Amino acid sequence: MLEYCKISGFADEIDKDVDKQIALLKKLGISYVEFRSGDGKGVADYTEEEAKALKQKFDANGISISAIGSPIGKISITDPFEPHLEKLRHVIKLAKIWETKYIRMFSFFIPDGENADDYREEVMHRMEAMVACAKEEDVVLLHENEKDIYGDLAKRCLDLMKNFYGDHFKCTFDFANFVQCHQDTMEAYELLKPYIAYVHIKDAVWDSGEVVPAGQGNGNVKTILKYLDESGFQGFLSLEPHLAEFDGLKNLEKNAAERKLTDGEAAYTIACEALRKILSE
Repeated sequence: MLEYCKISGFADEIDKDVDKQIALLKKLGISYVEFRSGDGKGVADYTEEEAKALKQKFDANGISISAIGSPIGKISITDPFEPHLEKLRHVIKLAKIWETKYIRMFSFFIPDGENADDYREEVMHRMEAMVACAKEEDVVLLHENEKDIYGDLAKRCLDLMKNFYGDHFKCTFDFANFVQCHQDTMEAYELLKPYIAYVHIKDAVWDSGEVVPAGQGNGNVKTILKYLDESGFQGFLSLEPHLAEFDGLKNLEKNAAERKLTDGEAAYTIACEALRKILSE
């Protein structure tokens, strides 16, 4: 299943040290990373010179950046926007250095207890400006459904897609985030399937919201990946384990001590093995 897709992931969940990230990626046979942070620095804080040095290191180890796991759009809708737009422009410069067109982004946190629809006009204004910037620089903004932002539920993700979908704005589908918002993932998939260009692989339990390995929660991961396969999807499947605090981690990785794996390495290994198991079935 999905034999033409490429596995990537947030390797900062392995370790903050880039060399340790690279070591496990190579051990697992993964040649892509969705770069979010490394060596104690968030991706948007990298200078252009630091980005060039990181590119050389990844190149030397046969690893490419599938997407920038940026924090763009992960501020309150009431926060000043212009400085954030400048941050996007900087991230775009990094994307060009790293030779990726994909930049993960969000649609702004809504103040606690308030109705997201009341902020729709301001969200659309900001999104329009960011998509225009992406178009000017020929990059692709990948909107991730995240808890507590405007585009947390499928209906509002669809609203964004209907307004901005195109060569420079597409959808990242995150199973666990939908589950944690009590959004049925099958319904979400049916609404968003024409727009999905990238997939985050993590699953979650409906009642508790706990993140679990792919296929062990209520995200319908296996079914939706099957549907994506049937649709001809050939994009990235990006591991975002979030398993370091998972209660069953030690039970799942019983041989972690013998394999000399840290919690981060064990969690990433489990996430990768869970995905590959689904893909092999």
